[in-house]
Amino acid sequence: MRIAVIGIQGDVYEHIRMTEKAMEKLGIQGEVIWARRREHLEGVDGVIIPGGESTTISKRLKSGGMYEVIREMAEEGKAIMGTCAGCVLMAKEGDEEVEKTGTELLGLMDMRVERNAFGRQRESFETELDVEGIGKINAVFIRAPAIIETWGDCRMISEFMGKGVAAIEGNLLALSFHPELTEDTRIHEMFLKMAGNDREKLYQ
Repeated sequence: MRIAVIGIQGDVYEHIRMTEKAMEKLGIQGEVIWARRREHLEGVDGVIIPGGESTTISKRLKSGGMYEVIREMAEEGKAIMGTCAGCVLMAKEGDEEVEKTGTELLGLMDMRVERNAFGRQRESFETELDVEGIGKINAVFIRAPAIIETWGDCRMISEFMGKGVAAIEGNLLALSFHPELTEDTRIHEMFLKMAGNDREKLYQ
């Protein structure tokens, strides 16, 4: 299995490390690569879009030729996971801030998001969440967005303070928080099962 972590902004190394640990726990042979250009996405089974600033990431995805490749991969059923800013980019609809900044969303999931829904950087926090199929996890929120609404085949799998913080749609996974900043690999394990089309074992 080959997984690419988009290396524009955010905790790229941390995602790589956690994905490698998850592979080891699941007994999966594979590699995790730092993807900076379009050609780095060739032959991968899944893509992780880390946090950062969604407008900047969107522009760099476009200029680097990765934007359309990721959209094509999603259409082909490849697994895509977006965390924090990556969650924003996964959505089909954003809030006024997304519109004001001209952020071009990937538009992969039937959901609407709100940027910075839980406060600015100084209001970052860690809390316990209940994630469907996984159970209790500790989650780190940094300038986190919220998933305000889902429709179609997209559905919430975790909420906090009445707002969605995790959603799934087919082989697409969006998270408001940063699973790479704890030592719990279960979110990354879930993603790897999605990348391997192992739907029956997704919540095991």
